[in-house]
Amino acid sequence: MRLHSHDDFTPLREIIVGSAAHYLSHDRDVTFELFHHENLTGFRSDWAYPRLAATGSATVQSWSIKQRYADELHEDVEALAATLAGLGITVHRPLPLPPNPAPIAGLGWQAAPTPALNIRDNTLILGDEIIETPPAIRSRYLETRLLAPVYRRYYDSGARWTTMPRPVLTDLSFDLSYARDTTTTLGGPTEPVDDPQPSAYDVGVEMMLDGAQVLRLGRDLVVNIAQDNHRHGVDWLERHLAGRYRIHRVHRMADNHIDSMLLALRPGVFLARHDGIRDLLPEALRSWRFIVPPEPDPGAFPTYDDSDLVLTSPYIDLNVLSVDPDTVLVNEDCTGLIKTLEAEGFTVVPVRHRHRRLFGGGFHCFTLDTHREGACEDYLT
Repeated sequence: MRLHSHDDFTPLREIIVGSAAHYLSHDRDVTFELFHHENLTGFRSDWAYPRLAATGSATVQSWSIKQRYADELHEDVEALAATLAGLGITVHRPLPLPPNPAPIAGLGWQAAPTPALNIRDNTLILGDEIIETPPAIRSRYLETRLLAPVYRRYYDSGARWTTMPRPVLTDLSFDLSYARDTTTTLGGPTEPVDDPQPSAYDVGVEMMLDGAQVLRLGRDLVVNIAQDNHRHGVDWLERHLAGRYRIHRVHRMADNHIDSMLLALRPGVFLARHDGIRDLLPEALRSWRFIVPPEPDPGAFPTYDDSDLVLTSPYIDLNVLSVDPDTVLVNEDCTGLIKTLEAEGFTVVPVRHRHRRLFGGGFHCFTLDTHREGACEDYLT
């Protein structure tokens, strides 16, 4: 095993694929509501999911996921792992979440844990370093512990292993400005989160930053910042990486993650949700080619009941995974994107992923590339 990953497009040799085992509910509290607050219109006439009747630490609901959807998700994730192994890539897996796991707890809160599925979120791989990032959702607070056996093996093989400061995650830990400012959200109307509850453990607005907010381009890191929790996280990252990487801050490209807005498919080529993203990027990246696929086809998504929690926008299929600069894994149902990439000269490997909108991630979210052949190149100058 060798940890060596500086980008998302050079030839892939080793990868971790998440686990969907026993993903049967969402623990909805104020942290979950804040993270998934943005509701994009056009594919449903109502909110993307029903709001809680109240907010604050005292309000928690366990929102069940239908067993059929959980089973089909598990099938699709296992098929993704098999597809990557069939391409000659070494695939590592996290520990599966056991059935009926005991709740986890912090100072003043308790939550049901989630499986290590969207593993791009809580870890950032930079070269030979594993950086566990500070989570924003209580139920995901210990998620990287399911990845610890894999991380330990990389550490034993010479990798560095770092953990960013962990937030306390009280209600007052969060900068609510983005959720409350309906003029800056990407899509339809949002409902503000009101009345955060004070706690004896409050320390003020804390750093929170997901690895999926970072676009890795060799020596350069493009990081999305939507509010002060992210800004504090990037401040820490800049100090920690000083002299090793150049960090470029982009502001409010998304509410959190950048990888369903913009992905680098090869040097000089981006896959982008829309061409206007160009204006948000550093000057050196604005001359790259921007591939913008057609709008998602509503018929490509399953039809869900009002009781099903839809967590992502229809653009989730832009969350592709590159195997090398010419080969991309794409959801087989996203035919418009497949045709667009094939017209651009890419080899597309279609893979099934039915319930991406219910579980908050695509192929890039579900994976963490740990060994790519590329060096820490300077792609900007």
